[in-house]
Amino acid sequence: MTGMKQIEKFLKKQTSTLTRSRVEKDGIFPGTLKRRPSASKILPFLKDTVSGSDSPSPKDEFSPDIGCLESKWTDTEDDLTSPSLSSGEISPNGSTLSSKLWHLSDTPENIVEHVLEGLLETTKNGTDAEILLDDFLLTHSVFMPTDKLLQVLHKQYCMSASERAENWNEAYPQLKKQKVLRITFEWAEKCKDLLLEDEVAVRLLKDLNAIARKDLHLYPNLNEELTRLKHIVDTVEYRPPEECSHLRKKQVKPLFRHFSRTDICLQQREPLRGTDEIFCRVYASDHSYVTIKSRLSASVQEIVLAVAEKLQHSEEESKEPVHKNLLLVALRSSGEKTMFRLDEDSVFTTLGVNTHLFACTKESVESLVPPPAVERFPHEGPEINEMNMVEMANQITTFDWELLNCVHELELIHYVFRNESIRRRTANLELVLQRCSEVQHWVATEILMCERLGKRVQLLKTFINIAALCKEKQNLFSFFAIVMGLCNAAVSRLCLTWEKLPAKCKKLFQKFESLTDPSRNHKSYRDAIARMKPPLIPFVPLLLKDMTFIHEGNKTFLNQLVNFEKMHMVANAVRTMRKYRSTPLELESEMAANHIEIKAYVRQLHVIDNQQLLYDLSYRLEPKDP
Repeated sequence: MTGMKQIEKFLKKQTSTLTRSRVEKDGIFPGTLKRRPSASKILPFLKDTVSGSDSPSPKDEFSPDIGCLESKWTDTEDDLTSPSLSSGEISPNGSTLSSKLWHLSDTPENIVEHVLEGLLETTKNGTDAEILLDDFLLTHSVFMPTDKLLQVLHKQYCMSASERAENWNEAYPQLKKQKVLRITFEWAEKCKDLLLEDEVAVRLLKDLNAIARKDLHLYPNLNEELTRLKHIVDTVEYRPPEECSHLRKKQVKPLFRHFSRTDICLQQREPLRGTDEIFCRVYASDHSYVTIKSRLSASVQEIVLAVAEKLQHSEEESKEPVHKNLLLVALRSSGEKTMFRLDEDSVFTTLGVNTHLFACTKESVESLVPPPAVERFPHEGPEINEMNMVEMANQITTFDWELLNCVHELELIHYVFRNESIRRRTANLELVLQRCSEVQHWVATEILMCERLGKRVQLLKTFINIAALCKEKQNLFSFFAIVMGLCNAAVSRLCLTWEKLPAKCKKLFQKFESLTDPSRNHKSYRDAIARMKPPLIPFVPLLLKDMTFIHEGNKTFLNQLVNFEKMHMVANAVRTMRKYRSTPLELESEMAANHIEIKAYVRQLHVIDNQQLLYDLSYRLEPKDP
């Protein structure tokens, strides 16, 4: 259950000083060299779990001197069983169904036939057929690669004219061809921009289009479908990465803080693609660095070669190839090292908040140390206590919504099944998870960098108020992240600070802790989100945990047949995300005078993600008892 353990790192919450006395945590976290972890490694410090946690089963403007906001809260004291992902089956458009779907265990090719049969009998199985099709298109990459799927559809299209069904009639061949093309259309719609980077899929689509056009004189009623197919082929025609980069608008992607300009961060986020070009600093062991331009999907070998060229490491200077001399290593601010393999790709978005890339020889890996802390954390800019809290919550929610809408549905599947199926890029999802870590560390950093006790108490109140506003705006993503940041052990041990918090704020925060309590399979959270209507921003790590539990608790193949019941459960989880995003986000409020400044601030948070450094700051503010 390795994947489940990795996802749990997102969900384990440290207890606050309101639910326990002091937590005195000593010791050093030495840097260790290890292989590259999953993207979930970006939440490394959430390790102290709340006892009793169960394993899961398959608006007004407020000034700083005002007390804590009243949160819209509904207490649920009744002892109910932990709810599942949803109260019923979720149809592709997000509605709830009472009927059960048929569940298949068959070969991938036969499953395609079952999907076609369901579509051909829509009068009998209308909604069920739609769900079966949606299940299949969302999950086929787990058991049937894209090229294989298109080959099977190609075969089914050509067979339709010669086969004889039980109730065959002259209209049957045309009807089946239409259904094959419909599956193709729906599949292309699901993939969207992902097709632009799949050369094989585009070629097979063009082949199907060529064959289908030859049928037009035999089946003139296919004209509408063939026109649509041609439009899809023209839209997604494959182009080499270098050509794609010229066609798209040139801009520096704001992936790394030292290249994030204010004018860029203010722009609305767009989905990242493998062909996007970014700039990145790669350090040497002496902390000198080179700046390289690279595709987001570049392999480690390509990155190393680009760095070697900049450093003037040529093959003539060494008897061994360049990639034999240099290794690419990710170094966290805590000193933890991750060494990448040369055949890995798309590594940029897997990096933590303050993680740096180093290119070095094998002999110098152990001696690597992070760049100076001053460079990692230039603590300057506006004071949080001076900002409009409503505007802060609005800008945080807007940015979270932009990031969430950049995530393709299939990224959820690819992330959960990344160790089983062909590796797919999940850059946009990984950035959402990175944002979760960033917000948590931001809360801890701001509080622990504040030396004055009174101001620190005010910061606690401010963050609790922002969390309340996020919850009110149905942004459970940042709500969770802020609460978990306040529960960081380095913050929760500040007894003098928490003692001075007004009773009203303490009570409100205790309710927030109850909502984020992981006991009974996160029952409090599930009850709360079940009462909400779209649009809403869920706590994405918990959705991934549910999907991972489904994946690791059920075999993908049973006696070499696809366990399609598992695929249905996974697809149903993905449809919950579709439902949450089914309505546009509209925040009604008057913009603050400095809303541009606040917008830039929340999109460029400067944080300390070294837990030992956070402890050091905490002990400096409130030393340990003798």
